[in-house]
Amino acid sequence: MQNFQYFAPTEVIFGKETELEAGKLVKKYGGSKVLLVYGGGSVIKSGLLDRVKNALTEAGVQYAEWGGVKPNPRLAHAQEGIAFAIKENVDFVLAVGGGSSIDTAKGIAHGAANPEVNLWDIWTKKVSLEKSLPIGVVLTISAAGSEMSDSAVLTNEEIGKKSGLGTPFNRPKFAIMNPELTYTLPKYQIACGIADIMMHTLERYFIPNQNNRLTDEIAEGLLRTVIDNGRIAVQNQADYDAMSEIMWCGSLSHNDLTGLGRVKDFSVHKFGHALSAKFDVAHGASLTTIWGHWANYVYENDLERFKHYAKAVWGIETEDAKCAAEEAIACTVAYFKEIGMPTCLTELGVGLQTKEVLRELSLDATMGGTIELSHIRKLNVEDVYEIFSMANR
Repeated sequence: MQNFQYFAPTEVIFGKETELEAGKLVKKYGGSKVLLVYGGGSVIKSGLLDRVKNALTEAGVQYAEWGGVKPNPRLAHAQEGIAFAIKENVDFVLAVGGGSSIDTAKGIAHGAANPEVNLWDIWTKKVSLEKSLPIGVVLTISAAGSEMSDSAVLTNEEIGKKSGLGTPFNRPKFAIMNPELTYTLPKYQIACGIADIMMHTLERYFIPNQNNRLTDEIAEGLLRTVIDNGRIAVQNQADYDAMSEIMWCGSLSHNDLTGLGRVKDFSVHKFGHALSAKFDVAHGASLTTIWGHWANYVYENDLERFKHYAKAVWGIETEDAKCAAEEAIACTVAYFKEIGMPTCLTELGVGLQTKEVLRELSLDATMGGTIELSHIRKLNVEDVYEIFSMANR
């Protein structure tokens, strides 16, 4: 096990009607005027936004609103939100929604605390982030894990680049998690969330030469739990037990618990970010489009790891490591299909792509060919191009 530092300071308030605690929690963490950041339709139609507003009012907390967040959250929208937050003189940012609203809230919090700095310069680490406004979350989608993570992602539409920022300032002060708030989600969105949760775990799991049994056991248990309950959820999204398990899996999959003592490998995410930036597709769907092809490209470089995954997660007892690995990859891809997720570019809905587009995607995923991806097998821009080509069907 490698050295590690575990920092997960977010207070979690889990269960039915917990959104009614929003005002007290904002006040607890020093907020007096809050910027509510949300998407649109569902949080308004369901009455959730009004319940949160009432909770703030009852606690004596003022608020301003910043709606209109879209999937694959936009840098420009966050920048406009920064100007609005400064104008309204808010001292706390509260996201009401899923990963896109949370990541937008994080961007606004950073920018509002540093008005003299361009947000993209913070995002691309040209400027070091030294302060931010506190952030809270009322979670409505089990997926990104942003409610407890140090990560956030924004898309710069001007240059067609989707990029992530990791910083302790991204950790929310609190996360309100009521599984009932996920009942109205479309099945496709639930499935995308399940995929994202699995990927946050798998991207930490497939690291070579790491003796790390406890972290493995946590990761494998999480994967089995989300797989089993995912099958229930896509059939009945009002199953409280299933939606509870998935919601908590989402948080634990991305608060670093499933990767303690090993390095991270978010190579499939880099493929996915390139696809989302180019085609504006759902994040979880972009990941399932690629994972099976990435796995088939790299698995022979660490057969024992894939064999272990086969037995621990899928119950595959085959002694032949190559056969076990191939069966485990096939099971994973079949599960994605079972819950309605794409596993190639045509299933993603973007159609077959030209070699030129595949080359463009490959350069984007590797920062213009300047970095290599993956730890099991180092992938240069040509390897990435081959994997995109495998998915081009």
